[in-house]
Amino acid sequence: MTEVALDTATPHAPSVIRLLLEKLGIAYREVLDHPHLLPERKAQVVLLDDEVGALLVLFPQNQLLDLNRLTELTGRKLAAVPLERLKQMLDKHGLKQLPGIPALTSSPCLYEESLLKPEKLLIHSGEAGLLLEIERDDFKKMLNKASAGNFGEPLSRIRPNLDRPTDDREEISQAVQAFTARRIQQRLENTIEIPPLAETAQKIIKLRVDPNATIDDITGVVETDPALAAPVVRGAASPYYASPGKIRSVEDAIVRVLGFDLVINLALGLALGKTLSLPKDHPQQATPYWQQSIYTAAVIEGLTRAMPRAERPEAGLTYLAGLLHNFGYLLLAHVFPPHFSLICRHLEVNPHLCHSYVEQHLLGISREQIGAWLMRFWDMPDELATALRFQHDPYYDGDHAPFPNLACLAVRLLRARGIGSGPDEPIPDELLDRLSISREKAEDVVSKVLEAEALLRELASQFGQH
Repeated sequence: MTEVALDTATPHAPSVIRLLLEKLGIAYREVLDHPHLLPERKAQVVLLDDEVGALLVLFPQNQLLDLNRLTELTGRKLAAVPLERLKQMLDKHGLKQLPGIPALTSSPCLYEESLLKPEKLLIHSGEAGLLLEIERDDFKKMLNKASAGNFGEPLSRIRPNLDRPTDDREEISQAVQAFTARRIQQRLENTIEIPPLAETAQKIIKLRVDPNATIDDITGVVETDPALAAPVVRGAASPYYASPGKIRSVEDAIVRVLGFDLVINLALGLALGKTLSLPKDHPQQATPYWQQSIYTAAVIEGLTRAMPRAERPEAGLTYLAGLLHNFGYLLLAHVFPPHFSLICRHLEVNPHLCHSYVEQHLLGISREQIGAWLMRFWDMPDELATALRFQHDPYYDGDHAPFPNLACLAVRLLRARGIGSGPDEPIPDELLDRLSISREKAEDVVSKVLEAEALLRELASQFGQH
């Protein structure tokens, strides 16, 4: 494995880190972070606390930090420190990330025993995208006052179901029966207490597939539901759409600003989203639910337009896929309320992992599986269920492939710009080729959307807080 040595234009480790390592007598080499670096060599660091105080925890990136095991090991109920407090600490030292150097904080340190297996380790330097390579013996010196333990779960033992949709029903049933009291009923549909599809949503679905549907039809449906009418009118009046004059009604919103196609899909996304209430708990670093939904839908809308005209899927349906791409998150909170908080705490301490690993480890299923199941249960279009189910598989090339491919591309583009949660993941050339979109064009689309970030955030605020 060859690392990328730094050139003179690349920033070096912050001076506070260089001085500290020099004082400790620790030799290091600066290395650019890169997806091809072995995760077992990378030390993941997280600062936890409880009423007793703070604890610095180090473990290899090829593992998931299991808070339940940590509780058994320490007898403490630890969780990630509040982001505001962590930021204050980093700002004090002029750092952008928490480095894996115990001496930097006055907190006690606990490390996963398997961390010391590689001969050379890579730790965060405090500068984004820059790692420090340290020999194992030198790293042991830094851990001389730290305690060792076994609390990590190797990712090789966790198999998120990304590509076996035929197993979804059985896996969801097993998870529900394991984590709820409803173990007697056998049919999945009777086991999960899902609210019925709202009458408004049913009417909009019928209009979506009716070739003779008119503006009057959709206006009539939306106007009779205040929970939809208000955000549609406020959304159309948002500066994001630069509407000419004052928007006074749903009909104004459709005719003068949004258009039939956008309104019908926006209204359907809102109707479905409001079927399940937003969870009160959420991971600290999470982008608010509706904000992420609106950003993703806007990027997908731009990416769809960037495709060759002859290859474009139905634009309104791709927009709806963006609005609902994270719908399984709401469903997990609804179906597993006592366990949802534990999922949130694990997502906070495992930012190096996609949520699929955390959910698979704790529940045995992912939000994508249960979200796609509900779309099918509600008789939503197959394209939508497929988009939700395979949105994290950049190599999916099955039925309705453009829908999950566009969702995957949009989510990864936004994640690279700090929107969404989880690690940055590479965008394979094959994904772009399948959509006939160049990398430059894709980056251009997300840049244009984020130019209106403040306006999009205001638009998202019309729909909900998280």
